[in-house]
Amino acid sequence: MTEPVRLAKRVAALAQCSRRDAEMYIEGGWVRVDGVTVEEPQFKVLEQQVEIDPDARLEQTEPATLLLHKPAGVSVEEARALISAESHAEDDASGVRPLKRHFSRLDLLLPLPDKASGLVVLTQDWRVKRRLEEDFDRIEQEVVVEVAGKLAPNGLALLNHGLSFNNYALPPIKVSWQNETHLRFALKRIGPDKIERMCDAVGLKTLAIKRIRIGRVPMSKLQPGQWRYLASSDRF
Repeated sequence: MTEPVRLAKRVAALAQCSRRDAEMYIEGGWVRVDGVTVEEPQFKVLEQQVEIDPDARLEQTEPATLLLHKPAGVSVEEARALISAESHAEDDASGVRPLKRHFSRLDLLLPLPDKASGLVVLTQDWRVKRRLEEDFDRIEQEVVVEVAGKLAPNGLALLNHGLSFNNYALPPIKVSWQNETHLRFALKRIGPDKIERMCDAVGLKTLAIKRIRIGRVPMSKLQPGQWRYLASSDRF
């Protein structure tokens, strides 16, 4: 060959398949050029060695959903920037094959305040987005809050139900002591952004906020800055 050609054309010739099937092999991460996986069908090749993984399967690439442990002090945009191959948790048991395409066009759902840490969801899947947005009132979020100060009389009862902000009565939630310095909030219909103000109202200073569960999906052992895929068995 004297002119570079699209990788999809070369793969179609190697696999004796259609151009569309060749594109699916490439987009699925099954093709290597000089030993490096290339996921772009339009990538130009000339004399490079092109290999198709012997385990290659023709299957449509599904949109991905990623679960990130956002560190405290990180904004929404900074959280997006943490998603990379290097920050993928080694013990990810989802069975999802990592692809470069999973790192783009991600919607961040149920964001946390910048100062808070914990579980956030980034997704390409409209079904996940619809579930978390439309069913927000029914999905419980579990948050651990480190506090200091003296709790006002009847303060714990007020946190559970009885506080009002801007003439709006907050709905009932579940708040209990986890230990002497940490409260556990189980929230529905209220976002974690309200927690600091709630604590202020009963005499407590909020030192740290960490979301550890969204619905039935826990953060588990994810370390700050690491992410894993939402497995097919995970349900919010």
